[in-house]
Amino acid sequence: MADQQMPQGGAASLSEQRSGAGDFPPPGQLRFRSINRLGLWTLYMKEVRRFFKVQTQTIWAPAVTTLLYLMIFTLALGGGGRIVLGVPFATFVAPGLIAMGMINNSFANSSFGLLVGKIQGTIIDYLMPPISNAELILALVAAAVTRAILVGLAVAGAMLFWPGVDLTVHHPWAVIWFGLMGAILLALIGVLTSLWAEKFDHNAAITNFVITPMSMLSGTFYVISNLSPTFQTISRFNPIFYVISGFRFGFLGQSDIGTTNEAVLHGAIGLGVLNLVLWVAIYYIFQSGWKLKA
Repeated sequence: MADQQMPQGGAASLSEQRSGAGDFPPPGQLRFRSINRLGLWTLYMKEVRRFFKVQTQTIWAPAVTTLLYLMIFTLALGGGGRIVLGVPFATFVAPGLIAMGMINNSFANSSFGLLVGKIQGTIIDYLMPPISNAELILALVAAAVTRAILVGLAVAGAMLFWPGVDLTVHHPWAVIWFGLMGAILLALIGVLTSLWAEKFDHNAAITNFVITPMSMLSGTFYVISNLSPTFQTISRFNPIFYVISGFRFGFLGQSDIGTTNEAVLHGAIGLGVLNLVLWVAIYYIFQSGWKLKA
């Protein structure tokens, strides 16, 4: 009989456990009381190591491609000492090419992970770890921005030795802000694409028919004042136009959207608001489980 009696302390402990049962969420309902720093860092490093293992393809190859753009367009359009916005053509086009290389690779990185997970059946590796949807999005975007920065530094470093290119920075805030906002914008679009896409053809369609035209028609190789009024208006609805022009303003002190900080500030605020709206939209898509959960 003695071994069947429960000590008073044990009964109290059991009572406490039962009374504290209400602190736990119902089965299947996640509750996060704070940021999971370790989980966030782990997923971020996983994504970084994924593209860094093939850095020849993900960092150096895009840098070489961007330099080829510089060489071809400089020879084709920059002959005869052509001056654009008061600087040699090579100096004019260089910042735009750096920004274009950054945003294209940011999109390529963020649009790959979730899509491969869905195709290979490993999407559970993203959904099961104890991290919130906000942390998952943050890790994916941060890894894409990291790749964009590395590509930008590689391209800029090579351009420093290119004849006729001057990369003197006039407004550091614009270089940093528009570089980051452009990389974040394309990273968010990449995450949205990977959520929607069900096969690599879908991803390629967005790349070929949306991202590439928006990048090539963003004023990277020309000033939009050379266009007709109709196409100037269309260009101003292209968010990548503001990324390229704002980034160029940081180097040259002038651009298509203005020659003063006040004139460029509107584009800077607009990109920030657009990124915030995209972030919120993607967060709620993750919450709904659209094309992620059965």
